Amino acid sequence: MGDRTEAILFPDGEAIRQQGGSGQMNGRSPMSALFEELDYQVTPMGAISLRRRRDLSTGQDIFEIKLNDEFLMSSKFTRSEKALATHALSELPGKALDVVVGGLGLGYTAVTALRNQNVRSMLVVDVFRPVIDWHERGLLPLGSELAQDERCRFVEGDFFAMARAPETGFDPQDPGCRFDAILLDIDHSPHHVLRSSNGALYTPQGLQILAEHLRPHGVFALWSNDPEDTDFTGRLRAAFGVARAEPVVFHNPLQDRDAVQCVYLAHKRADAA
Repeated sequence: MGDRTEAILFPDGEAIRQQGGSGQMNGRSPMSALFEELDYQVTPMGAISLRRRRDLSTGQDIFEIKLNDEFLMSSKFTRSEKALATHALSELPGKALDVVVGGLGLGYTAVTALRNQNVRSMLVVDVFRPVIDWHERGLLPLGSELAQDERCRFVEGDFFAMARAPETGFDPQDPGCRFDAILLDIDHSPHHVLRSSNGALYTPQGLQILAEHLRPHGVFALWSNDPEDTDFTGRLRAAFGVARAEPVVFHNPLQDRDAVQCVYLAHKRADAA
């Protein structure tokens, strides 16, 4: 846990100092603050922080995760994260589904998947130990629901490295096992990746290897902050057999315009191994 301090300005103009992750703010209740840094830690990929701020337009608390100076996610806009799980699992008619979620984040994709009663088991893979800890410690609103459900298990690891190795796969307790669905929400898009090494997954060869982790008829679903790239949809189709993109449109009041994101959906061929 970091020891950074930040100045917080209240409506009455009083500025106080906040100790990162301390939970105490010079006698004021943390929930009365307009801003609070809940945790700050240094990782091999840089400094990662969890912040809570009060949205003055709604009175609601907004949770945000930053990596260095880049915002990774915010609880203000979660429609597409939920749509990732909803679209993917609606493609699978069977029950007793085994699911992998790549990227824990604030937990919206994982919780949406877990609320589907057809899900038998779910692994959530995240490279950041602090993010897993935030959920297990209950610092995030959805953390307890995920941590207390026996169907859900957190796995600390590099999703992209695991994807390159079907012989070991995503489950350290069951190497090489296959899944009914893989839901991925880590990079901003196939062309805007957090690490350059992640880009190999989105190549024709990378997608073909990823398909080996799925059972026949299995579904790979990918969140993208951008509208559909038809060239990438074609790459998915070549690797899996059937693919399409579902647009996700919502109003962004910060920019006073509609935001257009998408969820890519790819079905593994029935005759594939």
